[in-house]
Amino acid sequence: MHHYQDLITIFNDCFTVEYNTRLVKGESEPLYLPASEARPYHAIYFAHGFFASALHECAHWLIAGAARRQREDFGYWYVPDGRTVTEQKEFMRVEVKPQAMEWVLSVATGHRFRVSIDNLNGAELDVTSFKQAVYQQVKLYCEQGLSQRAETFRNALCHFYGTPVGLKIADFNRTSV
Repeated sequence: MHHYQDLITIFNDCFTVEYNTRLVKGESEPLYLPASEARPYHAIYFAHGFFASALHECAHWLIAGAARRQREDFGYWYVPDGRTVTEQKEFMRVEVKPQAMEWVLSVATGHRFRVSIDNLNGAELDVTSFKQAVYQQVKLYCEQGLSQRAETFRNALCHFYGTPVGLKIADFNRTSV
């Protein structure tokens, strides 16, 4: 069974002390907020207690560098559902790495991964090339390895969920995304 509370515990055990960062169940849209006077820790809010949303927001944090982790929502632009063709192409361009990292984390938890175009009411595009780009990024992660933070979290997830620790491209079925 996959419970978001487990992800919160695992993430916070890995990163609260060294990075002063906590994973927090949000009520609506996901949001990353750096520490402030009102909140003395960095907070990763994921949507509605959804397990996949928690994994996705963790993925964003895991690929963000130190400077981006000091900015609200890592300094990324976000246009909500209803994007134009141009906006959707830009969304898909910047989402390749986070969605690939989410897939890596999903495999570590034994949870199904699905790419997200996050634009149900906007312009329709062929997502085949986006899916291929996400798969190619996963392949790069498998070949080159993960960052220390990503590897720490992935290993903790593998341990908790009893999944294999080795990161192999054979564990990723590109036709299932």
